[in-house]
Amino acid sequence: MSFEDITLIRKRYIPNEEIVLKNDIILELTNDLIITKWKGLKPHKNIATGMSAYFLKDGYKVSKIFKEDGSLLRYYCDIIETSYDEKKNTYLFTDLLLDVYMEEDGVIHVVDMDEFADTIENETISKAQSVRALRSCDRLLRKIYSGEFEDIKKLLKSYETNNT
Repeated sequence: MSFEDITLIRKRYIPNEEIVLKNDIILELTNDLIITKWKGLKPHKNIATGMSAYFLKDGYKVSKIFKEDGSLLRYYCDIIETSYDEKKNTYLFTDLLLDVYMEEDGVIHVVDMDEFADTIENETISKAQSVRALRSCDRLLRKIYSGEFEDIKKLLKSYETNNT
């Protein structure tokens, strides 16, 4: 199977949209992991390109985001739910709103909890999705606080040097 035949789609609840990730290039794909490199879909201040590691069973995506000059801007982590449509050869990544990002100096931010609460309150996402999102966020934060996140940084670095 060729990676070019695979479609990646990002689904968001706020705003309510589905976007084909047409600028993403798949570098690696296994049952547990997808590694991509990409250019931003829209122009953003300071964001030029990036790499993402989708940890399919853990329920999060870690993106390494680069500035125009090629330097690191930050690591940004989305809590996601992944589904695969075999007939269409399509991965759908649903953003479950909780996000964690790390500044270059190591400061950690957990963001969009208000939006997450709104979607629970409005029943936009199910109780099961909410529980999965909280557990995935907890797994990610434990990995960060224990120092195991360094392994993810090394993983992305290995693809950066071989595929950028």
